[in-house]
Amino acid sequence: MNVLVCVKRVPETGARITLTPDAQAIDTSLLGFTISPHEECAVEEALRIMEQHGGTTTVLTLGPAAATEQLQNALAMGIGSAVLVETDGGDWSAEATAAALVEAIRAQSEPFGVLLFGNEAADTGDYQVGVRVAHALGMPCVTGIKGLAIDGEKLTARREVGGGWEIFELPLPSVVTVKEGINLPRYASVQGRLRAKKTEIERIHPQPRASALETVKLVVPPEQETHVEILGGADAATRVVAVLRELGLVA
Repeated sequence: MNVLVCVKRVPETGARITLTPDAQAIDTSLLGFTISPHEECAVEEALRIMEQHGGTTTVLTLGPAAATEQLQNALAMGIGSAVLVETDGGDWSAEATAAALVEAIRAQSEPFGVLLFGNEAADTGDYQVGVRVAHALGMPCVTGIKGLAIDGEKLTARREVGGGWEIFELPLPSVVTVKEGINLPRYASVQGRLRAKKTEIERIHPQPRASALETVKLVVPPEQETHVEILGGADAATRVVAVLRELGLVA
């Protein structure tokens, strides 16, 4: 079973986001980078499939040369090989990204039985790339998955819904986008990190695809204001009771 997992280099989750003066991009000068929690789980799921069924694992990303850091992290966890679809660092639309990934996937020497994606990227949250790749490759696709099992040439996926589960059966090869919580990703070992540094990363240089969509500008959502009241001194007990009453916690 050959498994491909696609990831994306995104700003550290929880970081303070600021925009460039022209509001066309995120100012990354002071940001750290990672992959989203969904994609971390996709990497772990690829490793578990390989451990259960044998075969190979490959991690692929579209991004600047610096994205080798995220590929090396996946290699350190145990992924076998890595492919960088290298760009100049500019932001690519979901349409252009999917088209470049499809070309890179078709260029691989061995076909993949399972293609794993995170349910959505942590920065854009557009939920499109995995579905677009599946459509272009003519593969069945299921999204938002929190349970996955393979039996022969059949993949069974579980999606959590209110009060229960939706169960899907797909023939292989197929595309699955997974959500955080499907598993608990492992930590990379020291040996894994040393191996990752020595593993050669395949590089592909794509041509951006024209898109009918145009970015007008980016907007950072307004921050929520919070208020803190510190209670102390002789009147603290009385004030605590008053606050509890204001909150409706006591009569």
